[in-house]
Amino acid sequence: MNFFRHRHRTVLGLPALAVVLITAAGCSSADDSARAAVPGPGAKVTKLCQNLDKVLPSKVDGQGRKDPEPASALTAGWGDPAIILRCGVDRPAEMDDPEADGVEVNGVGWLLQKQKDGSFRFTTTLRKAYVEVTIPKDRTGDGMAPLVDLAQSVKKAIPAGIAD
Repeated sequence: MNFFRHRHRTVLGLPALAVVLITAAGCSSADDSARAAVPGPGAKVTKLCQNLDKVLPSKVDGQGRKDPEPASALTAGWGDPAIILRCGVDRPAEMDDPEADGVEVNGVGWLLQKQKDGSFRFTTTLRKAYVEVTIPKDRTGDGMAPLVDLAQSVKKAIPAGIAD
């Protein structure tokens, strides 16, 4: 079994969180509609994701919940531009890279991936289901505050371990 090994940084507070992403913030165009591809995990992971959906916060980074289309218990969203959560995604190939960037936020490990469009994608590590959170580039100035708000729900619904 190939375990995820990467440089792992523990994030201690919101000021430190903001530093990571502020430098990546830039100009962007507004996206009028939040859409998210719905993952297609197996039955075990789907059940974990449904449990996560039940305990997700109503607000993330001060933004009210506004789920993307198509509606699914495997996806959630907050704000505009939307912070998008997808549960049950495939394991990112970058988790095999020992030099991949990772952070720990309130006891939840995340792989950090900057996207070509300037957004950031974070995917949980060492959990029984992979949970992906995308922070659009228009919101990167907020640091990793969304991960702080989501950590408790992830810990509650998605057990630690290696996803099957």
